[in-house]
Amino acid sequence: MKNFLQMLLLSIGLVGCSSIDYAELTAPVSPSNFQIDRILALNLSHEGSIIEANKLMDPALVSIVVKELESRKLKVENATIEAENVAIYAEMVKVSNGNLKFVGPKISEIKTRNMIGKPENLDYFLLGFKDKNNGSIQHKFNFSITYTSNEKRNYSSASYCDKWDGCDSENPIDIALISSKAFGCSSYECDYNEIMELTLSDDFLRNNMEEGLSISFNSKKANNKVTLTSLYIKGYLSIAN
Repeated sequence: MKNFLQMLLLSIGLVGCSSIDYAELTAPVSPSNFQIDRILALNLSHEGSIIEANKLMDPALVSIVVKELESRKLKVENATIEAENVAIYAEMVKVSNGNLKFVGPKISEIKTRNMIGKPENLDYFLLGFKDKNNGSIQHKFNFSITYTSNEKRNYSSASYCDKWDGCDSENPIDIALISSKAFGCSSYECDYNEIMELTLSDDFLRNNMEEGLSISFNSKKANNKVTLTSLYIKGYLSIAN
């Protein structure tokens, strides 16, 4: 994992420097561009850059420059934390079939529909298959739900959801039913497990990796929304390529 994390950090220019490289993260704030560029060109540590900024004669300019340097330092730190978390997900991706099959880590949740409802177990993950002839990859979102009911739900479609929790129920997407079974039945109810998959293109997944991806799996009796975070998708795609 250490080697993989170093590769991620190198890709954003964070490894191998004795001081923080702010210059490529954001554009300098006008009208202090000259002083910020001058200080950054000195290749100082963050603390040294702040000391240099405080040598400026204009207090207002000092305030602007220091604020910008602090902002860039925070962005560097956030980028480092994100790279570490992406690396954790990447390390959990399983590769098989001669680098043609990729299986992301399984996410598990337990949810209830209301205060008196019985818990439902949700499991979901990404998997991908590479075409050995042209190198293209097709991804699938695998979703499994186990619930207790007096009848099976028969999930039949999925919907994409936005960041405001709105799901596009007017344009349902077909899903593939992988398996469906009942077990632990009593005289009035059973435990059911339904497993389904939604096909996702590589372009679609990459276009959604910055914001994450929320999907609702739908039946006439219930809908279940699950979310893959940006970190999960980035980690998975760093291996499934």
